[in-house]
Amino acid sequence: MDLIGDDLHPRIKGGWKTDFSIHSVPFSEIFSGGVPRDGIPPIDHPEFASLRREPSYMRDDEPVIALEIDGQAKAYPLLIMTRHEIVNDELAGVPVTVTYCPLCNSALVFDRRVGSRVLDFGVSGNLRNSDLIMWDRQTESWWQQLEGEAIVGNYTGTQLEFIAAPVVSWKTYKESFPEGLVLLRNARLLSAYDRPPYRGYDEFGTDPFLFDPSKIDPRLDPVERVIAIKFGREAVAYPFEKLKEYPVVNDTVNGQDIVAFYAGDGTISPFPTPNGSVDRVVGATAVFDPNLDGQKLTFTSVDGIITDEQTSSKWDIFGNAVEGPLAGNKLDAVVHANHFWFAWAAFNPETSIWSPDAMMSKAQ
Repeated sequence: MDLIGDDLHPRIKGGWKTDFSIHSVPFSEIFSGGVPRDGIPPIDHPEFASLRREPSYMRDDEPVIALEIDGQAKAYPLLIMTRHEIVNDELAGVPVTVTYCPLCNSALVFDRRVGSRVLDFGVSGNLRNSDLIMWDRQTESWWQQLEGEAIVGNYTGTQLEFIAAPVVSWKTYKESFPEGLVLLRNARLLSAYDRPPYRGYDEFGTDPFLFDPSKIDPRLDPVERVIAIKFGREAVAYPFEKLKEYPVVNDTVNGQDIVAFYAGDGTISPFPTPNGSVDRVVGATAVFDPNLDGQKLTFTSVDGIITDEQTSSKWDIFGNAVEGPLAGNKLDAVVHANHFWFAWAAFNPETSIWSPDAMMSKAQ
């Protein structure tokens, strides 16, 4: 692997118009991922199908990034995103970049406007803390995917706006957005999608790729999934292993009320087991502001049914009240992601880890 030091490795620097004199992180933290610029090809002209023409290869339990803006919805299957990592798209008039770094399990969506300029993003071929470094074609600045911030080049220090987009099962998406669309596979790469890379990568005990072992935070297994939330300087991780026991969490992060939902059934891992014999169910999550029309709601889950204690209305994973006095209402989504623990902790070393005991202490 090639280290980017004070004297840039010619093979990495070659061909870039980036202003390398401007950067916010040490070059020593950035490594080549082993592929050239856009060697993992982003999708610039995505094609979609309606649910009435559902692709035959889509499985009900397949994970998709579910993006909704102003009532319009699109699904981006992770098995496609793993092969491309970036989709430059537009939804409801909003230019967006849909991204997925399989090495960190980081599925994030950004508004790709900076001021009056719309940026187009690609895959730089470089990594920091094992996370995808994107580049924009307008200035060739480099951007850290997990943080949505430019770290090298003219845009250094510029922050993209996150757009909330949970990862759910294809079946859940279809039931919630019958008029939605789904990203199609590239016809020239069909066989590649059926050979997903990184088999077994999320099995506990796996060593993260191109990540300094000395930086691993031992509080959790490196590839345990966590709901990752940050408000201001306060960051909190909600481990999936705990959410399996407590599928609804009412909490406050840096003064911001949040409620986290976990659906344990129906969404499989995008990392098949090495022999392909078992598809592991990992579940889906969503996070919302529990305040609705001036009233703070408190939520519970019994047998997979989410209700609020104030009105006993029933809610779905997308924060919609589907039955009861509040039916038709919708909670405001809170940006979150289901990162692998090692990546979230590397970028947020002061993060706390939620536990039921901590929740009980807050309640007292």
